[in-house]
Amino acid sequence: MSPSSALSPQARDVALATMQGLSGQGELDVLVVGGGVVGAGTALDAVTRGLNTGLLEQRDLASGTSSRSSKLIHGGLRYLEMLDFGLVREALQERGLLLTRLAPHLVRPVPFLYPLTHRGWERPYVGAGLALYDGMAMVGKSEMGVPRHRHLLRRQVARIAPDFKTEAIAGAIKYYDCQVDDARLVMTIARTAAAHGAHVATRVRVDGFLREGERVVGVRATDLETQDEFEVRARVVINAAGVWTDEIQEMVGGRGSLHVQASKGIHLVVPRDRIRSEAGFIVRTEKSVLFVIPWGRHWIIGTTDTPWSLDKAHPAASKADIDYVLGHVNAILREPLDHEDVEGVYAGLRPLLSGESEPTSRISREHTVVTPVPGLVMIAGGKLTTYRVMGKDAVDAAAHSLKTTVNLTTRDSITHRVPLVGAADWETRTNQRVMLARRSGLHVARIDHLLGRYGGLVDDLLALVADRRHLALPLEGAEDYLAAEVVYAVTHEGARHLDDLLTRRTRISIETFDRGVAAAPHVARLMAEELGWDDARTADEVDHYRRRVEAERRSQRQTTDQEADEARVSVSDIV
Repeated sequence: MSPSSALSPQARDVALATMQGLSGQGELDVLVVGGGVVGAGTALDAVTRGLNTGLLEQRDLASGTSSRSSKLIHGGLRYLEMLDFGLVREALQERGLLLTRLAPHLVRPVPFLYPLTHRGWERPYVGAGLALYDGMAMVGKSEMGVPRHRHLLRRQVARIAPDFKTEAIAGAIKYYDCQVDDARLVMTIARTAAAHGAHVATRVRVDGFLREGERVVGVRATDLETQDEFEVRARVVINAAGVWTDEIQEMVGGRGSLHVQASKGIHLVVPRDRIRSEAGFIVRTEKSVLFVIPWGRHWIIGTTDTPWSLDKAHPAASKADIDYVLGHVNAILREPLDHEDVEGVYAGLRPLLSGESEPTSRISREHTVVTPVPGLVMIAGGKLTTYRVMGKDAVDAAAHSLKTTVNLTTRDSITHRVPLVGAADWETRTNQRVMLARRSGLHVARIDHLLGRYGGLVDDLLALVADRRHLALPLEGAEDYLAAEVVYAVTHEGARHLDDLLTRRTRISIETFDRGVAAAPHVARLMAEELGWDDARTADEVDHYRRRVEAERRSQRQTTDQEADEARVSVSDIV
């Protein structure tokens, strides 16, 4: 019987038992620590090479950096200007792979306007850069997948983006990149790894490493749901802990083979009707660039790029951060935005490889793999778009260790040919959208919504709706989502707490003005039925979520990072 991709509560129990050696399968070849995009991508790479693979995550999948990005799959125009051609070329090739082969159900093209503010020299300069950008995307194994850039006059910009101030520009260049729901991408990669036999368990904290002499041979861990302590033995441990890399190095007694500096980036979410435009914008600031990104019925605006040395689990956006973003976007809009227009705010930390004295906005997004002690591989740096390459490089290093220590020969990476779950049948189901709507009784717009989130797995959701008709109803307080999506998130997507569901399996926490507070009781009741919560536990989940939202709102009224951090950490994780 082939493994299932479902990350159900029962699948977690089986994964933990297997990793502890209770199932008779023997020790793991590879144990991955960290359930962000790099950790999930590494687990998928390892298991598809035939390695017995496990993954442990202390909180939820993508609960850190990987759910708080700009949600772009892109080459990075500003890295082109920094002459980092290798990184741009690699990222554009990965963009094409994701869009056309690996995750076409999750990744979609998005148009951007690059405004030209100087007459004469700027249009040929930027145009040459974008021609190079498109050219790099076209040369490789995968299709480009997006239209080529084109030049626009000022009056054409005014038609496309009526709310953009065109008086101060000489025109624009329209180009394409791609976007993705980053947390959904991570969860889907983890499900794909599970479908191929990887053992995935969240809410498990790694407390230390097992050693035999100098060699790392596994980890000591605690199941945060039960407080049970246990050991997992593995021939190689791969650390993909992102901004926690330095702390992991301290655990193993390493002298700092890598040094990761956390850089905070914040984003604002505003309703789509606040800015009339058919395309997003990219605007230069004195420090970096500002993106205004279409996001369904919303816009995502960001980001900042500032050093952060406070709580890494819950980075806080301050009023100064929000004012900075609003100030820069208002400089290009006819109708300015204010705090009342902001539906959601989120802050994330980029794990930048440091050692230089330059500001965080100038540190490269290149990644590095090191083996500080035998049996331990560490990977850090990089960006969302290149997660697959990072996973490949980490497993290559693990394969070298396996070859030299236990004479185990590992096959080459094949993840460039392994579609993520939901990619199969996505195009067929999209063609059948009207038929699916008729059969299910759902509106075609609802089918489109489900296709954009689940791809070919839409059949699972429709089966749920057919079996339990009340799950076809919209969520109270968050009508964009169906009740079936909550149940499916618990039974198939690894959601174990209310926060997992409102923040990452859906985006209700940033797509509603009340940050999901009104939807919380309904969602909690649906989760309770699947997870066996009693009334007290259900009420506790709702109360914790409300307090978390209030702590975030309070932090966003503070002036400094220190004050914002103190307000946010007043409410810790529920586990």
